Amino acid sequence: MDKKVTKKHQRFSRRDFISVASAASLAGVTTHRVSAKGISPEEEAPFNFDDIAPEWRNQQSGMSYRMLGRTGMMISEIVSGGDPVVSDNTRPTEVAIEKGLNYLDMAPAYNKGDTEVAYGKILAKSGKRDQVFLTTKVSGFGGVRSSMYRDIFDGLPSEKQNAIIKKAQQLRDERGVDKPGYYFTYWPGQERSMTPSYIANAMVADYGHKVDGSKAYQDKITSSVEGSLARVGTDYFDILMCPHGANCPEEVQIPEIWETYDKLKRDGKVRYLGLSTHNDPAGVLRVAAESNRFDVCMCAYNVINGGYLEETIRFAHRQKGMGIIAMKAAMAVATHHKKLQPTPQWRIDKVNRIVPGELKAPMKAYLWALQNKDISAVISNLWDLTFVEENLSIAGQQVTFNAG
Repeated sequence: MDKKVTKKHQRFSRRDFISVASAASLAGVTTHRVSAKGISPEEEAPFNFDDIAPEWRNQQSGMSYRMLGRTGMMISEIVSGGDPVVSDNTRPTEVAIEKGLNYLDMAPAYNKGDTEVAYGKILAKSGKRDQVFLTTKVSGFGGVRSSMYRDIFDGLPSEKQNAIIKKAQQLRDERGVDKPGYYFTYWPGQERSMTPSYIANAMVADYGHKVDGSKAYQDKITSSVEGSLARVGTDYFDILMCPHGANCPEEVQIPEIWETYDKLKRDGKVRYLGLSTHNDPAGVLRVAAESNRFDVCMCAYNVINGGYLEETIRFAHRQKGMGIIAMKAAMAVATHHKKLQPTPQWRIDKVNRIVPGELKAPMKAYLWALQNKDISAVISNLWDLTFVEENLSIAGQQVTFNAG
């Protein structure tokens, strides 16, 4: 099932990767690093996509498709998000598949596992497992790392704890991960999600030896995948995303991710490795791309934060061959989370100003993201048949932007 690629995976030691991550995450800033070959990654030869054989599934005349990087998967420009997919609301997804959608995104965290169960029911009823690409994630993986450091933190004297907290904030400030326009909240409670990760980052130098190589990492990935396989009722996933929602570059530098993935791949349970990221997406994507280990990234990319990501997306796709899926494209201008409503009017005004026409703001937001040819698809929540009709109609459209 695997496609031949032109570049072999490069192995990094944990300490090598820590030094890369510490330099790579300045939001909106490209740091110039030199590889062992004496050139920066941007000066390397572009990835050769000519050697990648396209893999087609569920191709329909009304849908447009793009290659998902070096995986070769030809995925629909609109792909299915997992939030609305539950056992008693499968019809929108079924109709979307009939219209040519061929990529289903899921995670154990979505609806407490029922999204995976619902997708499984759809595929069992239709018999179309071989017509779609399936992606699941390792939900809570970053929490494994954070909890191990937190256990150490809780046993330290208060003055040491305070110093760690101060260092964690300094790291965030230096990297600019909280900069308005680069970071904003997509779901209630998101603003608290980075704190444990940066507490851990501030402790790596002194306490990393107590956490490195923990079997807990492998156990988390393995048990998560086994649970997802059982809920969906499939033998394999096309893509495994780990981490699910990486908060920082350090969370993609854990060698146990790669080692466990390699075993799962040998066992025929997964085909490709990916990750997703909402917080500091440029910094996380940069380090993931430089590792040469991740085939796919699903990252928060939209009309508001896009300027901070475009150079890194271009590098990850063109130089490293990664497939990039834009998520939170529409959530920059609309949200189903009542606690975050109403959406700030300036965001809506911006997308309406840039993208011409009379489309709804979320549809314009998808259309904006898809004009970037380094993006393979946008992920969309297809809550009902109206969402299916409207959002899938965006596929294949080309527009000329107005001045922003």
